[in-house]
Formats: sequence, structure tokens, C-alpha cells
Amino acid sequence: MSDAALLRALRVMGFDKEEMSIHGFRAMARTILDEVLGFRPDFIEHQLAHSNGRAYNRTSHLPERKKMMQAWADYLDGLKAGAVIIPFGKSA
Repeated sequence: MSDAALLRALRVMGFDKEEMSIHGFRAMARTILDEVLGFRPDFIEHQLAHSNGRAYNRTSHLPERKKMMQAWADYLDGLKAGAVIIPFGKSA
């Protein structure tokens, strides 16, 4: 699916450009996988296909990444079901 199609879907759902972007979902997932779910940053970066040419090595850490993505799916299912959400606020 192209970025344009995803962006269009956000706009149709009523999100404007100041509220959410496609890259914002990646950034949010990166933060939650690390800080809330406690996964290693290198696993996250491999999954997001970031960092130093590793984008083409799609088989690194597959068992760990599978566990991570299941935890992510479980986290999202929990939000959908009404789990308590830890707010991200600005530090004072």
C-alpha cells in the first residue's frame, strides 16, 4: 500500500496533517515497542527496516521479531478492548 493511500485514509477518517502522519505511526510504534513493551532497539530497527543498509537483510532476528509483533498486536487489541492507556505527556 502506498504512502498516498495511507495518507488519504487518514484524511478520510478526519485526521488533519497537524494531528497525524504516516511517519507518526512508525514513530509511535518505535517508542511504544521500546519504552512500554521493552523490546530491544535493534529488533525494532530491523522490523522498521532502518539503520545502515540493514533494510535489505529481512531475515535477521526473525523469531524475536515475531514475538515482538505478536506483543504489538496484543497491545493494540488491548487498546481496542479498553485497556488502561499510559498517557505520553510533556516533561515538566
